[in-house]
Amino acid sequence: MSTVNVVTEQLTRAGQVIEHDSFSIIDAEAGPHPYTESQWAIVRRMIHANADFDFNGLTDFHPQAVDAGVAAMLRGGTPVVADVEMICSGLSRPRLNHFGMKTWQFISDDDVIADAQAQDTTRAVQAMRKAQRLALLDGAIVGIGNAPTALIELVRLIREEGVRPALVVGMPVGFVSAQESKDLMAELQEVPWIVIRGRKGGSTLVVAALHALLALAEARQRANAATAGAPA
Repeated sequence: MSTVNVVTEQLTRAGQVIEHDSFSIIDAEAGPHPYTESQWAIVRRMIHANADFDFNGLTDFHPQAVDAGVAAMLRGGTPVVADVEMICSGLSRPRLNHFGMKTWQFISDDDVIADAQAQDTTRAVQAMRKAQRLALLDGAIVGIGNAPTALIELVRLIREEGVRPALVVGMPVGFVSAQESKDLMAELQEVPWIVIRGRKGGSTLVVAALHALLALAEARQRANAATAGAPA
């Protein structure tokens, strides 16, 4: 049986060769790193997305982050709640569909805008609150790549309201509260997280991290199927 993923690989042989060659170049140029094999698969894909080797070192993982993310995907039907539409648009539909996953974001909803104006908060804050009202956050994978206030609000919901996402991929980019929001997330032990320390980040990095997790989940799924089919 082939060890190449069927759903989460490039769809053509030529595409696979280019991607795998790129990963080989990254491995060679990155040199030693502190990550486990599965963590490096995520960091490497993030570097691949931005050609920025700073993510080798800036990316930080809760000890259970990878296992929690893979397990959530393998459960099937796990929602992905994002702070902005760009994350939802960037994620591969076939890869999500393979695990029965759907994406949600509320940043431009009329009620979110109205609540933000009325309460003098950001749309990102109100979007996280709407996701909580709709009971989407518990057990979800939450991806935040644009709005530090979304991550800060999510930390509050975890601490004060007992919200329990399966995994938080917190990578907002920027100069106001971006670094601080990720440091707050990384203080939590109750919920697994992946963060980029400092100012760097962005929706592209969240998408890359989630695609890497989807690939790890498919590989685990295929390994489990092979074990189940092996003779006793």
